Amino acid sequence: MERAQEADLIARAAAGDRSAAGELIRAHQQSVYAYLLRMCGRPDVAEDIVQEAFVRVLNNLHRFDFRFRFSTWLFTIARRLYMNAMAKSKPAYDTDFVGSFGNQTTGWAPETGVHDEERQEVQRDALQSSLMLLSEEQREVLVLFHQLDWPIALIAEHLGMPEGTVKSHLHRGRRRLRQVFQDQKKVSARLEEVWR
Repeated sequence: MERAQEADLIARAAAGDRSAAGELIRAHQQSVYAYLLRMCGRPDVAEDIVQEAFVRVLNNLHRFDFRFRFSTWLFTIARRLYMNAMAKSKPAYDTDFVGSFGNQTTGWAPETGVHDEERQEVQRDALQSSLMLLSEEQREVLVLFHQLDWPIALIAEHLGMPEGTVKSHLHRGRRRLRQVFQDQKKVSARLEEVWR
């Protein structure tokens, strides 16, 4: 969505236009949900936070500063709500649901064969469980950069850290994921030996 079109929707929604508010939600709901689901690994928590984030955004649209990107403001609110929720409890993640949640970047399609679907589900589960082993900062930077295609500068602005720190988290997170994947291959190879 172009910024002028988005600004018009925001202004109309702030003035009470429900259809504009609905359009604004539809435009951003899936990306916010996908981000939160990857961060916490639990669909129930992600859904609750998304809902609360949009309630807060809609109630405070009159405070939005049009000099900035709406998505950055929305993700900042969602991130704060997520951090508050995590401070209250450390939930376990549901890999079955995370694995079945398809998004634009996974390439998953329902018409693929059963074997392909199962393989992709296993890969998604492995990715999610591996992401949960990273530090909070590394996981968030990786999700924003790779899943949502945010540039380094926007991630830095969103997280309130220097670009160099974002790059460092990105580099260390990738390196840690590679190590986790290598360890998983070793475990898988040992299991195959046992079952032969």
